[in-house]
Amino acid sequence: MNISGFTAADYNVFKIDGLDPRMEALKNRIQPKLRQLGDYFSKELTELTGDEMFPHVAKHMRRTINPPNDTWVAISRNSRGYKMMPHFQIGLWGTHMFVWFSVIYEAPDKAQYGLTLENNAETIKDSIPGHFVWSIDHTKPDVIPHSSLSLDDMKSMFQRLQTVKKAEILCGIQISREDAVSLSDQSFIKRIQESFEVLIPLYKLY
Repeated sequence: MNISGFTAADYNVFKIDGLDPRMEALKNRIQPKLRQLGDYFSKELTELTGDEMFPHVAKHMRRTINPPNDTWVAISRNSRGYKMMPHFQIGLWGTHMFVWFSVIYEAPDKAQYGLTLENNAETIKDSIPGHFVWSIDHTKPDVIPHSSLSLDDMKSMFQRLQTVKKAEILCGIQISREDAVSLSDQSFIKRIQESFEVLIPLYKLY
């Protein structure tokens, strides 16, 4: 499959004013690429996880006024949805692209998962590369570099997942717009693949 990376024009979609014009550009420019990525990596993740995986391109259906500031394809083991499942994401904001493993607030077993993460915190800290990042809110671009976290910091994030109803946990990479547009298509796919390989152990702990 011939998959191309994100271009400067793709990132510029998020500069378009108005919900309808931006959504039109998302549908025409970015969603075809997300569908390709979802089809390709759902097969790759099926092999890596041992679970059959299905792609879900974000549709932003709930938006009525404000245009989306980011978009993505999510990949989960449920053919009907992904928000209640541990899932993987590939997507972009206007400033960067991201590759995530995500457990968001709608996942019913996230408190138990938080406990499992806490019990494995030392192994996780040692196995995640320093350039990876964490997030506790999928709706914001802010991240916490893995290299900056102490073991106690990690345990606090995992404990929050157990006790706060809206808590989330995401781990993965961000690539700045400037670096991302300079990647060859082959390097683009390789970076995503390598990131997912690192994140599989987190998925298997769920």
